[in-house]
Amino acid sequence: MDLSIAAILAQDGITTGAIYALLALALVLVFSVTRVIFIPQGEFVSYGALTLAALQTQKFPLTSWMLLALGIATLIVEVGATLRHPEQRKRLGRLLPVLVAKYLIFPLAVFAVTRALAGRDLPMLVQIALTLLIVVPMGPMLYRLAFQPVAEASTLLLLIVAMAMHFAMTGLGLVMFGAEGSRTQAFSDANFNFGSLMISGQSLWVLAVSAVMIVALYFYFDRSISGKALRATAVNRLGARLVGIGTVQAGRLAFTLAAALGVLCGILIAPITTIYYESGFLIGLKGFVGAIIGGLLSYPMAAAGAVLIGVLESFSSFWASSYKEVIVFTLIIPVLLWLSLTRPHAEEEEE
Repeated sequence: MDLSIAAILAQDGITTGAIYALLALALVLVFSVTRVIFIPQGEFVSYGALTLAALQTQKFPLTSWMLLALGIATLIVEVGATLRHPEQRKRLGRLLPVLVAKYLIFPLAVFAVTRALAGRDLPMLVQIALTLLIVVPMGPMLYRLAFQPVAEASTLLLLIVAMAMHFAMTGLGLVMFGAEGSRTQAFSDANFNFGSLMISGQSLWVLAVSAVMIVALYFYFDRSISGKALRATAVNRLGARLVGIGTVQAGRLAFTLAAALGVLCGILIAPITTIYYESGFLIGLKGFVGAIIGGLLSYPMAAAGAVLIGVLESFSSFWASSYKEVIVFTLIIPVLLWLSLTRPHAEEEEE
């Protein structure tokens, strides 16, 4: 391997590693706030990429139907939960218009706008905005339907629920998008030469957007009230509740941010590689390995570990392409051994 090939492989690895870094940050965020190992994170990647691909081919994305169905189901669950509590039943008259606007009128509006614009040649920014409007709201809705009722359950039960959601979303993805893969248009067709190394405009877009999102998340958690509330919930759920921070609202916000990061990753990676309905799982799993390197707690370590995964995958595809997935996922074994040796073991809670 000469230096030019190594530079090309490093560029590809850093580009894909930036995608994995965003997914790793989303996984750390969801786990630290809700204790959920968010396995369906990858489905938001594939949903975002394939919804954008449908809009670019001037087809109506069936994810709009899914958003509408989730909105109706969430509205029913919210109203039913309010009616079951006598002290909250008195507030139903005041809460009902808000719930209807959030879970029925908004999905209907997105559905109508998508139906009106789906057959047209839309600008790229409009396509991306419409994709985000369709897929991102599914995050908090899925949290309300699947995870909020069992929010105080054990981590094992939450993992089982996450697995069930993953299989359900994968099956729905096959129904909505079919078995054929899709690739979207690149943000830029430009190429830049740096000596013998040529960098595509799409790679620069991926790196720039990833860097902006990481910096934005840093300032969000460090400067905003809601970001600090998420950090407080991650540190101590009971303490956050005692000082008036709603852990339910924190969980919904965490799922919203995770869904947004997943959809954005799908939009960024779709011009680089062909995305299938089940492709998001493998992409999300590599982000999970990066999150494990950070111990599912440290955001900088998770991002650095995800970039390491991307570079390792790129070089492995050159040296042993048949075993690149094995090499990437084998990295998790020494990391887990190191974490088990260096961190104190939590004692089991006594009943």
